Amino acid sequence: MASKDAALNQLMDYKQKNSSPVATTGTGAPTIVKDATQSVGPRGPVLLQDVHFIEEMAHFNRERIPERVVHAKGAGAFGYFEVTHDITKYCGAKVFDTVGKKTPIAVRFSTVGGESGSADTARDPRGFAVKFYTEDGIWDLVGNNTPVFFIRDPILFASFIHTQKRNPQTHLKDPNMFWDFHTLRPESIHQFMILFSDRGIPDGYRHMNGYGSHTFKLVNSKGEYHYCKFHYKTAQGIKNIPADKAAELAGTDPDYAIKDLFNAIANGNYPTYNMSIQIMTPEQAKQTKFNPFDVTKVWPHSEYPLIPVGKLVFNRNPENYFAEVEQIALNPGHMVPGIQPSPDRMLQGRLFTYGDTHRYRLGANHLQIPVNCPFKVKNFQRDGFMCLNNQGNAPNYHPNSFSGPQVDPKVKAFYPPEPLTGDIDRYDDPITDVDFEQPRIFWLKVLDEGAKERLIANMVAGLKEAHGFIQERAVKLYTRVHPTMGAKLAEGLKLAERTKANL
Repeated sequence: MASKDAALNQLMDYKQKNSSPVATTGTGAPTIVKDATQSVGPRGPVLLQDVHFIEEMAHFNRERIPERVVHAKGAGAFGYFEVTHDITKYCGAKVFDTVGKKTPIAVRFSTVGGESGSADTARDPRGFAVKFYTEDGIWDLVGNNTPVFFIRDPILFASFIHTQKRNPQTHLKDPNMFWDFHTLRPESIHQFMILFSDRGIPDGYRHMNGYGSHTFKLVNSKGEYHYCKFHYKTAQGIKNIPADKAAELAGTDPDYAIKDLFNAIANGNYPTYNMSIQIMTPEQAKQTKFNPFDVTKVWPHSEYPLIPVGKLVFNRNPENYFAEVEQIALNPGHMVPGIQPSPDRMLQGRLFTYGDTHRYRLGANHLQIPVNCPFKVKNFQRDGFMCLNNQGNAPNYHPNSFSGPQVDPKVKAFYPPEPLTGDIDRYDDPITDVDFEQPRIFWLKVLDEGAKERLIANMVAGLKEAHGFIQERAVKLYTRVHPTMGAKLAEGLKLAERTKANL
């Protein structure tokens, strides 16, 4: 009897739709025997001339590419983006130029801190990265399921990620690393409160929102620009998993989110998300109380309301996970005319690091892998490992007199000059009361009493294993968010200590 689980039925579905082809080598030659090596007699040694065996093992030895340092485990899907509202007064990108227009898209959802084999139900932010295959090239909007991030300067990123990984001696997750860094960089408070709230463990990838997180710059056809934040709101509704249930699933169903997404699409229950933007004028950006380019801050919806744009629908599962999900290369530096970076420091840092990691993992020609490939590419890049499209006999230098690619003067309007002044220095923004205002609003106005209690319990569960001085620093920090929160955290830690002493 066939299983109702589409993921478990995948091989049977394939069998019903396909007949067995002739097995071949990598060069396409038919193979006669796949169950035995060539040997001298039935008990003799294997021959070096058995090129089929050598090819099989040589390829097997090279099957694995380096896993992503962050976002190592994920799920992917394909579908379309449809424009439902006109925003051309803000942005001239062709992807938005007509209401009703559909653009092919891919998405990669992921956890952040865990390895490729980790559980989907870990308390961790979730990556929400979308690739738009537009007529003007690839646009990647690479974000998370939270509107803020832990740090605001990219020079701290490697250190921050190290604290989420493993202790270099014990090779174990270490709460001292985790909480020490956090309490020494208080700009991370807002993200930590979201992480340890109910939102920290979403019920799969279909029941969470997505955010571009960073501030971007949108330019219209007149060369006028506005700053922007992108939001995707799940049409399936927000659902989260309680901590105890998440711990159970980590042992019984560690691939819970990947399976949930695959089965939903296979069964025709296509995940849908509504895209909106927030808009801020350059004049408003100069007058805001907080730095609008600081990714640890949100833009209040009361001042910068959501403007509807369109919807994302995912209606196709990957045909092959490695080819289309493991090799998908999402990079915030992949932009199209009409969309540009802002002075957001974390975004500026990611513009380099994402492309660099793809060149390391996948090679210099990673953009020629089909899942990453734009519809049209004409440039002067040539050669390198795994070059699939070397652009034939076209000139490979610029300038040239032989019909090589030329610049497009029509897109010049999308790149207006922007005056910048300032002293070159290293600016570590000091922690001020402003950094505690949005976390305080989250505590007072977003969380109900039950959610507050669960937030404290989740924080205590992790913080109780850290050294005493780190616990004290955390209590002082969250007391600045709100005295009640600090008191509840201190009380929870004392209770945990008494319970531990009585064991």
